[in-house]
Amino acid sequence: MELDETRETTIMPPQGHHLGEVCMVDQERWAEIRRLRVVERSSISEIARQLDVDRKTVRRSLRQTTWQPYRRAAKTETLLTAHAEFMRGRAPEVQYSARILYQELRASRAYTGSYETVKRFVAPLREVQLQADRALVRFETPPGQQSQIDWGQVTVPFRTGRTVVHIFVLTLGFSRRGFYHACADERMTQFLEAHERAFAHFGGHTREHLYDRPRTVCYRDDTGRRIWNPTFKAFADYWGVEPRVCRPYRAQTKGKVESGVKYVKRNFLPGRTFVDLVDFQTQLDEWTATIADRRVHGTTHEVPLARFEREREHLVPLAGQRSFQQEARVSRIVAEDYLVSFETNRYSVPFRFIGQRVEVQRRGDTVHIVHRGQEIATHAVLPGQHQFRILPEHGPGAIARLPRQRRSTLSESTPCAAALPEVEIRDLAWYEAVCGSAVAQEVHP
Repeated sequence: MELDETRETTIMPPQGHHLGEVCMVDQERWAEIRRLRVVERSSISEIARQLDVDRKTVRRSLRQTTWQPYRRAAKTETLLTAHAEFMRGRAPEVQYSARILYQELRASRAYTGSYETVKRFVAPLREVQLQADRALVRFETPPGQQSQIDWGQVTVPFRTGRTVVHIFVLTLGFSRRGFYHACADERMTQFLEAHERAFAHFGGHTREHLYDRPRTVCYRDDTGRRIWNPTFKAFADYWGVEPRVCRPYRAQTKGKVESGVKYVKRNFLPGRTFVDLVDFQTQLDEWTATIADRRVHGTTHEVPLARFEREREHLVPLAGQRSFQQEARVSRIVAEDYLVSFETNRYSVPFRFIGQRVEVQRRGDTVHIVHRGQEIATHAVLPGQHQFRILPEHGPGAIARLPRQRRSTLSESTPCAAALPEVEIRDLAWYEAVCGSAVAQEVHP
């Protein structure tokens, strides 16, 4: 089941050009010059000022019916001339490192020239590649065609300490509308759950999904072939999604979602404080609805939410399809109110697990919560969404309500008693005043 890499369009130097060739105006800027002139009827001077180029460059671009790169004069022959073909092929493989190339030339090709000569030879090679990267044609997709998916990581100071939060980002290619979900880790269960949350958020999904190369998506087998992760491929087939991956070292291919990750880090995070992961997600959802969805996008020059209206009808509908991983365990961090979020609802665990990582699994009509292999709580599945259930024995007032003899006989072997911290025994009314009446009674939907 070997996978195919997604195609991308790049502006590469035409064959026969010199090593010293450099694009004075890349193809994207050349197209923008012609658009400003033809569509917006801007003057040559206005175009030159807006794009920060010389007026002669604008005139030359308008005269050209097709984009053509600038050519420099050929270099004079050097001691490297005999090794030119080797250098052209080898340089990209060593990331245009002149030092590595020099070492290899000396060791295996009897090169007697200097390191400086190698540096001068490699410099234009590297520059051509950089220009080609910058001239990467923006890959625009029609409505409903493609989404781009990536992870971002941030370290956030929660009340329980600094915690790494993993942010799943899915960006719709046409509208640029994004979905952002905070996770405890990037394991498969979190990865697939975040997808399904995104599908529900948008009311459907695109036909293609573009990824980098995480092991949750693909990996190399014993023969060196890159193949799909079987669980992920089964998920994609279940939802009718065609997965694609970027070529190695070509992060520009998924530039839309890369921009989305940067946008979260630069626009959402600065100046904010968070209690826990639940609070982080709550603020992230509010920011998405009021800021991210409603700003004017820098590329499309449209509001993503408005542009989404033209994309919505092209998405593949969910048609009431159930979750792929009904029986899968998902990782969660217990919030400060000792609640764990699962399938839009929240369930309590013993309060001493605040800040700890637990695993949550649904089996039939019951939610099971496990910490380090030991089940610490079970709940009947709540109907509906955005509800919560708190069991009285999970709250900090539970120890105060135990008979004194029972309190004295709690041992390390007693379930839910291991590592139980010492607490001051107070009247239950004190806890009710601090934590609310939810501490003292089970909350029903």
